[in-house]
Amino acid sequence: MTLKIVALPSPNFNERPGPVDMLVLHYTGMPSAKGALDILTDGTREKRVSAHYTLDRDGTFYAHVPEDMRAWHAGVSWWGGRDDVNSRSIGIEIVNPGHEWGYRDFPKKQIDALIAMCRGILRRHPIPARNVVGHSDIAPGRKVDPGEKFPWPRLARNGIGLFPRAGVAAVQEGAVAETLRAIGYGVAPETDKLVEVVLKEFQRRFRVAQIDGVADEETRRMLAAVAAAIHPSSSS
Repeated sequence: MTLKIVALPSPNFNERPGPVDMLVLHYTGMPSAKGALDILTDGTREKRVSAHYTLDRDGTFYAHVPEDMRAWHAGVSWWGGRDDVNSRSIGIEIVNPGHEWGYRDFPKKQIDALIAMCRGILRRHPIPARNVVGHSDIAPGRKVDPGEKFPWPRLARNGIGLFPRAGVAAVQEGAVAETLRAIGYGVAPETDKLVEVVLKEFQRRFRVAQIDGVADEETRRMLAAVAAAIHPSSSS
């Protein structure tokens, strides 16, 4: 599809110290798209933020920061043993009021445009499937976006990120923290995040029927499936 991209530059960026190997998806969590765009392009705020792109509900993209520059979207975050996610990632803000302002489904037109944009980003940068993440994955306990209504399975079917089916085997209860770390999540002692807090955000993405941080058998089966998708040799 042909993407509609509108230039709306933000002054809030700096140089990247290295290559891109992550894609982080957010929701704006604001009552309106305009309010989010105003904040993302405001260079006078005490706490300045930005993203590379914002995607409106009608499928229009607003381009804020060049992909070769470091936008300020991830905040305090952690993934795969590293804590400066901004330096290695491209960030996309997806217009949705979020849990505070009336969380709603993401329109088909919006997701169609997101898939097309993500495919282009993945062609331009060597981003492995395990590193296509939500804000809640990299900042559990602090962020919940893009949330449980976000269609991760549809993105995975289109080659963006991963969403395996739960297998028969389940991770043992004593191995939940280790498996979360193997997937990429920050779990204590590295980040002082409790297993329950991190597991809740894993569920928000991979097991939306239960988002309570309890490692029941179905959640542990999904943990095993995700870990096997990332590290297939270790599951054989």
